[in-house]
Amino acid sequence: MREIVLDTETTGFEPAEGDRIVEIGAVELLNHMPTGRTFHEYIDPQRAMPAEAFAVHGLGDEFLAGKPLFRDIAQKFVDFVGDAKLVIHNAKFDMKFLNAELGWINRPLLPMSQAIDTVEMARKKFPGSPASLDALCRRFGIDNSSRTLHGALLDSEILAEVYLELIGGRQPDLVLQSNGGGDTGDAATRWTPRPRKTPLPSRLTEEEAAAHAEFVGTLGDAPVWSRFS
Repeated sequence: MREIVLDTETTGFEPAEGDRIVEIGAVELLNHMPTGRTFHEYIDPQRAMPAEAFAVHGLGDEFLAGKPLFRDIAQKFVDFVGDAKLVIHNAKFDMKFLNAELGWINRPLLPMSQAIDTVEMARKKFPGSPASLDALCRRFGIDNSSRTLHGALLDSEILAEVYLELIGGRQPDLVLQSNGGGDTGDAATRWTPRPRKTPLPSRLTEEEAAAHAEFVGTLGDAPVWSRFS
Protein backbone atom coordinates (compact mmCIF):
# COMPACT_ATOMS: atom_id res chain seq x y z
CA MET A 1 0.00 0.00 0.00
CA ARG A 2 1.44 3.35 -1.08
CA GLU A 3 0.75 6.55 0.88
CA ILE A 4 2.07 10.11 0.57
CA VAL A 5 2.53 12.22 3.70
CA LEU A 6 2.14 15.81 2.54
CA ASP A 7 2.32 19.39 3.77
CA THR A 8 2.11 22.83 2.17
CA GLU A 9 3.09 26.35 3.16
CA THR A 10 1.02 29.27 1.86
CA THR A 11 0.70 33.03 1.85
CA GLY A 12 -2.42 32.89 4.01
CA PHE A 13 -5.65 31.06 4.67
CA GLU A 14 -7.91 31.57 1.66
CA PRO A 15 -7.09 30.88 -1.99
CA ALA A 16 -10.39 32.55 -2.89
CA GLU A 17 -8.90 35.78 -1.51
CA GLY A 18 -5.70 35.49 -3.53
CA ASP A 19 -3.55 33.35 -1.24
CA ARG A 20 -1.21 30.87 -2.92
CA ILE A 21 0.97 27.85 -2.16
CA VAL A 22 4.67 28.68 -1.71
CA GLU A 23 6.05 25.27 -0.71
CA ILE A 24 5.06 21.61 -1.07
CA GLY A 25 6.81 18.78 0.74
CA ALA A 26 5.88 15.10 0.62
CA VAL A 27 7.26 11.78 1.84
CA GLU A 28 6.45 8.39 0.32
CA LEU A 29 5.40 5.44 2.51
CA LEU A 30 5.10 1.88 1.26
CA ASN A 31 3.23 -0.49 3.59
CA HIS A 32 3.58 2.18 6.30
CA MET A 33 7.38 2.36 5.93
CA PRO A 34 9.30 5.38 4.53
CA THR A 35 10.95 4.54 1.21
CA GLY A 36 13.31 7.53 1.12
CA ARG A 37 11.51 9.05 -1.88
CA THR A 38 10.42 12.64 -1.34
CA PHE A 39 8.91 15.54 -3.26
CA HIS A 40 9.92 19.12 -2.43
CA GLU A 41 9.38 22.37 -4.31
CA TYR A 42 9.38 26.06 -3.48
CA ILE A 43 6.90 28.03 -5.60
CA ASP A 44 6.76 31.66 -6.63
CA PRO A 45 3.26 32.87 -5.58
CA GLN A 46 3.51 35.96 -7.80
CA ARG A 47 2.33 38.15 -4.96
CA ALA A 48 3.80 39.76 -1.84
CA MET A 49 4.22 37.68 1.28
CA PRO A 50 2.15 38.94 4.23
CA ALA A 51 4.13 39.51 7.42
CA GLU A 52 1.92 37.08 9.34
CA ALA A 53 2.69 34.25 6.93
CA PHE A 54 6.40 35.09 6.82
CA ALA A 55 6.51 34.80 10.62
CA VAL A 56 5.22 31.22 10.33
CA HIS A 57 7.49 29.79 7.62
CA GLY A 58 10.16 32.42 6.92
CA LEU A 59 9.73 32.30 3.13
CA GLY A 60 10.03 35.86 1.87
CA ASP A 61 9.59 37.63 -1.43
CA GLU A 62 13.30 37.75 -2.25
CA PHE A 63 13.78 34.02 -1.62
CA LEU A 64 10.72 32.98 -3.64
CA ALA A 65 11.35 35.30 -6.60
CA GLY A 66 12.38 33.25 -9.61
CA LYS A 67 11.23 29.94 -8.15
CA PRO A 68 9.00 27.87 -10.49
CA LEU A 69 5.31 28.64 -10.74
CA PHE A 70 2.81 25.99 -9.66
CA ARG A 71 1.99 25.25 -13.31
CA ASP A 72 5.67 24.43 -13.87
CA ILE A 73 5.78 21.73 -11.18
CA ALA A 74 2.17 20.51 -11.43
CA GLN A 75 2.89 17.48 -13.62
CA LYS A 76 5.83 16.43 -11.45
CA PHE A 77 3.62 16.73 -8.38
CA VAL A 78 0.71 14.80 -9.89
CA ASP A 79 3.06 12.06 -11.08
CA PHE A 80 4.59 11.71 -7.61
CA VAL A 81 1.22 11.56 -5.86
CA GLY A 82 -0.53 9.25 -8.32
CA ASP A 83 -3.54 7.58 -6.75
CA ALA A 84 -1.90 7.12 -3.34
CA LYS A 85 -3.68 8.14 -0.17
CA LEU A 86 -2.59 11.59 1.03
CA VAL A 87 -1.79 11.76 4.74
CA ILE A 88 -2.22 15.41 5.77
CA HIS A 89 -2.48 17.25 9.09
CA ASN A 90 -5.70 19.29 8.74
CA ALA A 91 -6.39 17.89 5.27
CA LYS A 92 -9.18 20.32 4.38
CA PHE A 93 -6.73 23.23 4.43
CA ASP A 94 -4.07 21.71 2.18
CA MET A 95 -6.56 20.04 -0.17
CA LYS A 96 -8.36 23.39 -0.56
CA PHE A 97 -5.13 25.03 -1.72
CA LEU A 98 -3.95 22.16 -3.90
CA ASN A 99 -7.28 21.98 -5.70
CA ALA A 100 -7.40 25.74 -6.12
CA GLU A 101 -3.96 25.68 -7.76
CA LEU A 102 -4.93 22.71 -9.94
CA GLY A 103 -8.20 24.35 -10.90
CA TRP A 104 -6.51 27.60 -11.96
CA ILE A 105 -4.48 25.68 -14.55
CA ASN A 106 -7.44 23.52 -15.66
CA ARG A 107 -6.17 20.26 -14.23
CA PRO A 108 -8.28 17.54 -12.57
CA LEU A 109 -8.85 18.09 -8.86
CA LEU A 110 -7.83 15.72 -6.08
CA PRO A 111 -10.85 14.00 -4.49
CA MET A 112 -11.23 14.63 -0.77
CA SER A 113 -11.71 10.88 -0.35
CA GLN A 114 -8.03 10.49 -1.26
CA ALA A 115 -7.00 12.32 1.93
CA ILE A 116 -6.40 10.94 5.42
CA ASP A 117 -6.63 13.69 8.06
CA THR A 118 -4.29 13.07 11.00
CA VAL A 119 -5.97 15.83 13.02
CA GLU A 120 -9.23 13.86 12.90
CA MET A 121 -7.35 10.66 13.72
CA ALA A 122 -5.71 12.26 16.76
CA ARG A 123 -8.98 13.73 18.06
CA LYS A 124 -10.68 10.35 17.83
CA LYS A 125 -7.77 8.56 19.49
CA PHE A 126 -7.19 11.19 22.20
CA PRO A 127 -10.48 13.08 22.67
CA GLY A 128 -10.13 16.39 24.45
CA SER A 129 -6.34 16.51 24.03
CA PRO A 130 -4.38 18.95 21.83
CA ALA A 131 -4.02 17.66 18.28
CA SER A 132 -1.36 20.02 16.90
CA LEU A 133 1.72 18.47 15.32
CA ASP A 134 3.92 19.74 18.14
CA ALA A 135 1.55 18.33 20.78
CA LEU A 136 1.54 14.92 19.08
CA CYS A 137 5.32 14.96 18.89
CA ARG A 138 5.45 15.51 22.65
CA ARG A 139 2.92 12.72 23.23
CA PHE A 140 4.85 10.19 21.14
CA GLY A 141 8.34 11.34 22.12
CA ILE A 142 9.24 12.40 18.57
CA ASP A 143 12.14 14.85 18.27
CA ASN A 144 10.96 18.03 16.55
CA SER A 145 13.68 20.29 17.93
CA SER A 146 14.71 21.30 14.39
CA ARG A 147 11.19 22.68 13.76
CA THR A 148 11.84 26.30 14.67
CA LEU A 149 9.75 27.43 11.68
CA HIS A 150 7.19 25.57 9.62
CA GLY A 151 8.69 23.87 6.58
CA ALA A 152 6.73 21.61 4.25
CA LEU A 153 9.28 18.80 3.83
CA LEU A 154 10.41 18.79 7.46
CA ASP A 155 6.81 18.83 8.66
CA SER A 156 6.00 15.95 6.29
CA GLU A 157 8.87 13.88 7.68
CA ILE A 158 7.74 14.59 11.25
CA LEU A 159 4.10 13.91 10.36
CA ALA A 160 5.10 10.55 8.86
CA GLU A 161 6.44 9.52 12.28
CA VAL A 162 3.32 10.82 14.02
CA TYR A 163 1.06 9.01 11.55
CA LEU A 164 2.85 5.71 12.13
CA GLU A 165 2.31 6.13 15.88
CA LEU A 166 -1.37 7.00 15.38
CA ILE A 167 -1.95 3.76 13.47
CA GLY A 168 -0.11 1.71 16.07
CA GLY A 169 3.56 1.86 15.15
CA ARG A 170 5.59 0.93 12.10
CA GLN A 171 3.95 -2.49 11.71
CA PRO A 172 0.28 -1.95 12.61
CA ASP A 173 -0.89 -5.00 10.67
CA LEU A 174 1.48 -7.42 12.40
CA VAL A 175 -0.74 -9.27 14.86
CA LEU A 176 -0.71 -12.89 15.94
CA GLN A 177 -3.77 -14.83 14.88
CA SER A 178 -5.70 -17.34 16.92
CA ASN A 179 -4.92 -20.92 15.91
CA GLY A 180 -7.79 -22.57 17.74
CA GLY A 181 -8.96 -25.44 15.54
CA GLY A 182 -11.81 -24.46 13.26
CA ASP A 183 -11.87 -20.84 14.45
CA THR A 184 -12.94 -18.70 11.49
CA GLY A 185 -13.05 -15.38 13.36
CA ASP A 186 -11.57 -12.09 12.21
CA ALA A 187 -8.02 -12.59 10.99
CA ALA A 188 -6.95 -9.40 12.77
CA THR A 189 -8.04 -10.70 16.20
CA ARG A 190 -5.11 -10.62 18.57
CA TRP A 191 -3.86 -13.96 19.83
CA THR A 192 -4.51 -14.86 23.47
CA PRO A 193 -3.21 -17.95 25.29
CA ARG A 194 -5.65 -20.87 25.71
CA PRO A 195 -5.33 -24.26 27.44
CA ARG A 196 -4.44 -27.14 25.13
CA LYS A 197 -7.34 -29.43 24.31
CA THR A 198 -5.00 -32.40 24.78
CA PRO A 199 -2.11 -31.99 27.29
CA LEU A 200 1.34 -32.81 25.96
CA PRO A 201 2.69 -36.18 27.20
CA SER A 202 5.28 -36.05 29.97
CA ARG A 203 8.91 -36.52 28.98
CA LEU A 204 9.79 -37.71 32.49
CA THR A 205 10.74 -41.41 32.64
CA GLU A 206 9.59 -43.71 35.48
CA GLU A 207 13.19 -43.93 36.75
CA GLU A 208 13.51 -40.13 36.85
CA ALA A 209 10.16 -39.78 38.65
CA ALA A 210 11.20 -42.36 41.27
CA ALA A 211 14.56 -40.66 41.82
CA HIS A 212 12.86 -37.30 42.23
CA ALA A 213 10.35 -38.69 44.76
CA GLU A 214 13.20 -40.22 46.74
CA PHE A 215 15.02 -36.89 46.78
CA VAL A 216 11.90 -34.96 47.89
CA GLY A 217 11.52 -37.44 50.78
CA THR A 218 14.83 -36.26 52.18
CA LEU A 219 13.70 -32.60 52.41
CA GLY A 220 11.62 -32.80 55.59
CA ASP A 221 7.90 -32.77 56.44
CA ALA A 222 6.64 -30.07 54.05
CA PRO A 223 8.94 -29.59 51.07
CA VAL A 224 7.71 -27.14 48.43
CA TRP A 225 7.91 -29.88 45.78
CA SER A 226 5.10 -31.81 47.53
CA ARG A 227 2.66 -29.13 46.34
CA PHE A 228 3.22 -30.22 42.76
CA SER A 229 3.27 -33.99 43.22
